[in-house]
Formats: sequence, structure tokens, C-alpha cells
Amino acid sequence: MDRARWDERYSGTKFEWTTRPNQFVAAELAGLTPGRALDLAAGEGRNAVWLAELGWSVTAVDFSRVGLDKGRRLAAARRVEGRVNWVVADLDDYQPAADAFGLVLIAYFQVGAELRARVLARAAAALVPGGTLFVIGHDLINLTEGTGGPQYPEVLYTPEAITAELPGLRVLQAERVRRTVEKDDGPATAIDTLVRAQRP
Repeated sequence: MDRARWDERYSGTKFEWTTRPNQFVAAELAGLTPGRALDLAAGEGRNAVWLAELGWSVTAVDFSRVGLDKGRRLAAARRVEGRVNWVVADLDDYQPAADAFGLVLIAYFQVGAELRARVLARAAAALVPGGTLFVIGHDLINLTEGTGGPQYPEVLYTPEAITAELPGLRVLQAERVRRTVEKDDGPATAIDTLVRAQRP
């Protein structure tokens, strides 16, 4: 992971992806009762701001100050700036409070297995009893059957790999999902891993 590279990527006036939440985040989490949420690897904050609009009190963490500054501006434009706490931190070091969050979201945090396992363990410990962990990321078979995303197998997900890194949680959903990506030559399909789990 290269902080400078992500700062540069986020430095444009437009949002890198969109200001709307990820489609799976929106579909799976809209029905939860708002409380405290933690968005790890929040990027430009689109999911954090959407959660704040639903009434969540959100802590959004990313190592790119540039990305979080864009999220802060988006929150102000949507009039939820007081509901999001923006934290510049590297997830290699960041230790969230234990037993503190009703929801922890990790979206497209594509790193090696060792760091991913540490972050997932901390995320699980941060949940209150009954809290939800939601993970979405580029799947390994996207390399051969999908489009876009990282081209390095070691940072890609499988449902089995993610669920194996969630001891103590009850897995509610673990599957591969497909989403449509608009390309210059027309729509294409990307394949993601989606895992939803709950702390008993």
C-alpha cells in the first residue's frame, strides 16, 4: 500500500468512483438500526456519508488525508458533517475501541493476507454483541472471469479466506457476487467476495 499513490489518485476534483454508496453496502445494510459505525479503509467517504445520512454516527478511517478531505466536503454538502469523525490512520497500526460499534464496514481493502487477518480480527473485536461486520472486496476469480480490480492474486478475496479469519463471529452470508462495470466498450462484469457476519 502506498499512501502517496492514493493521495495522488484522490487529488482530482471528481470522485474516483462515485458519491453514491457501494451497491452491496446499500442493499445489505439499509435495514440495520443505526448506532455507531466504523468504516475501515474509507477512501473518499462515500459509504461513511451514506451511513451518516441513515442516522449512524460514523468513524471513517483511511491513511489518505486527501481522500478523507473529499469525504469531509461530501458530508458537509449532504449536511451530515457532525455525524462523521474522520481519522487519518494506517490500518496496519490503527486499533479501534473494543466492544464499541454496531457495524464495522470493510470495503475493497485489498492487502496481503497477514495484514488483512489482523485488521479483520480487530474489526471483529470492535463489535458490540449483536453487531454486524460487513466485508466486500475484489474476488480471486475476478482475475480470470471478471474485469478490473487489482491484478495480484495475493490481495484478492475468496469467501472461504475471509470467513476463516473471523473466529468468534457467526457468518450469515459468504458468497461471490457480480456487479456491472461500465467500460468504454460497454458494460462488463466484476466479481466480488461478500461476507456478512455477526458477533453473538
